[in-house]
Amino acid sequence: MKLLFVHGWGFDASLWDAVIACLPDADAVRADRGYFGGAAWPTVEGPCLAVTHSFGSMALLADPPADCRGLLAINGFDRFAEGEGRAGVPPRVIDRMLARLDGDPVAVLREFHARLGSDGPQGTPDTARLRQDLAALRSDDRSVATANFAAPIIALDGADDPLLFAAMRAGQFAAAADLQRETLDAGHLLPLTHPELCAAWIERLRVAA
Repeated sequence: MKLLFVHGWGFDASLWDAVIACLPDADAVRADRGYFGGAAWPTVEGPCLAVTHSFGSMALLADPPADCRGLLAINGFDRFAEGEGRAGVPPRVIDRMLARLDGDPVAVLREFHARLGSDGPQGTPDTARLRQDLAALRSDDRSVATANFAAPIIALDGADDPLLFAAMRAGQFAAAADLQRETLDAGHLLPLTHPELCAAWIERLRVAA
């Protein structure tokens, strides 16, 4: 069964290097949002499992493979911005990032990664693609897509995530038909800090599928 990996905002497909290295027999396919060039959204034929990080969960739910048998959402969410009756990041925070993005995308990315404790990918930022998905983080809500996603969802989170606070994590994927939550003593970078554990959860999802 194929594994489709989708990274989050401000990262690239190399985010998954350590996780995939822990799955030597996996038929792995990587999507790339193209924030640093090389955009790719592969078409996956036949049964597959999706493994996403952060905004990658929203991106996957917007366009899931036809025969997706499960989703492991690592530090993931189906909505990001605060809204009426829902916890989230205040839109004004995202607006400030959007306002600065065109003028100095490198600085915006540097501050974003510093908050998470990551170095970030190398390369020249594609401002248009970063802006497009940052705007989606501000406005899009994939709750309906979650409700229509019939396969199991595992939400793997970090208790010390500086981006997704506890109330926000508690509301993610609430409309899922089959949801399992697991929270670790970790932050927002589980594919980088805990690749073996992420791989173990992928194996559990593979067995269940």
